Amino acid sequence: MAKKRLGQHFLSDPSILQRIVEAARLAPEDLVVEIGPGPGKLTRILAGTVRRVIAIELDEALCRTLWDEYAQAENVEVVYGDALEYPYEDLPEFKVVANIPYYITTPIIFRLLENKSAPLDMLRKVQGIPPVEKEGIPDFRTNRLKSMTLTIQKEVAERIVASPGGKDYGVLSIMVQYLGDPELNFVIPKQAFRPVPKVDSAVIYIRIRKQPAVHVHNEEQFFRIVRTAFSQRRKMLSNSLKNTGENVKKWLDRAEIEGFRRPETLSIGDFARLANTFEIS
Repeated sequence: MAKKRLGQHFLSDPSILQRIVEAARLAPEDLVVEIGPGPGKLTRILAGTVRRVIAIELDEALCRTLWDEYAQAENVEVVYGDALEYPYEDLPEFKVVANIPYYITTPIIFRLLENKSAPLDMLRKVQGIPPVEKEGIPDFRTNRLKSMTLTIQKEVAERIVASPGGKDYGVLSIMVQYLGDPELNFVIPKQAFRPVPKVDSAVIYIRIRKQPAVHVHNEEQFFRIVRTAFSQRRKMLSNSLKNTGENVKKWLDRAEIEGFRRPETLSIGDFARLANTFEIS
């Protein structure tokens, strides 16, 4: 029985589950972290595909069922707990495959990415997400995450992969694309889930970059400028950036960006240029 408070919507169609595994581009030697295994139908396919699976489940009843099923399995570890609090920093290289409850999609993505870049703690605040309390984690890139294959709300997936110029393009697009290379693989109709959610889902694959997509002198400043610009996305940059404390016209001239443009027309490279010229006041 799915629990509404946990946002559970279970997927059991074997052909769709197999497509998710194929989208994840897994190798036999991989370590896979599965977030929210539920009844374990995807877990079974993963266990037969990769070297090791760590399945993190918050529902105690489902967790007990999985413990019983995998008690003798050598390559499946079932963890009872909150995926937002799991110490991913302690893992060797790993990939994530997850059917994420809609209400924690953005927090989970940030949790997985945050140790690729310390300033992402600040970005959690941008989205109204409380910071994760961590002790003893160094303030530099330590996360060994290689990729994420996520089944998420279709609308959120479209925002993550969006390109400049469209209504879906915004802060979330740039935040994810700075550290990852996302692609939307396929859409899953809501009727495939039980219970049936209100919206369709999509499977998104995010390859984690070895280096950020653009070079910036100050990452925190870069993201603050992105946030400020999109806080008034319908306004021209000459107006939306007024609260930065800069002489906006001179700043935009240095960055070679027209002040009449709106933030959704700027590429991640344009925002990097803005951030890198901000320091020249």
